[in-house]
Amino acid sequence: MKEHILKNDDFLVSQTDEKGIILFANDDFCKIAGYSIDELIGKPHNLVRHRDMPKAAFKDLWETVKKDKVWTGYVKNSTKDGGYYWVYATVYPMFDPITNSKRYMSCRRKASADEIAEAEKLYKTLK
Repeated sequence: MKEHILKNDDFLVSQTDEKGIILFANDDFCKIAGYSIDELIGKPHNLVRHRDMPKAAFKDLWETVKKDKVWTGYVKNSTKDGGYYWVYATVYPMFDPITNSKRYMSCRRKASADEIAEAEKLYKTLK
């Protein structure tokens, strides 16, 4: 598996509905993940979930944002070509007054080698 390392100024952004379906993805996210915008819109965000990620991390994410709180954490994602990349993610709960529904905005930046090493160590202890 090839690791794709983000550039220092890469900033990945996506927005989902309450069920995690992608409504928006910026160019950096499409480029790093290897998908076109048309391949991402309407698909579940877990399309890029890497199998090494513990379910407990995403359980914590969803429990946090559903309480209208901001979640942060390190995430290993898969790319379309079978590779992977690490990010530091911040997920913001939002309310869309036009559709009268919740939305979630995820903003991600490059994770440092030290941050990745710490996350890998922690994730080995989780299921």
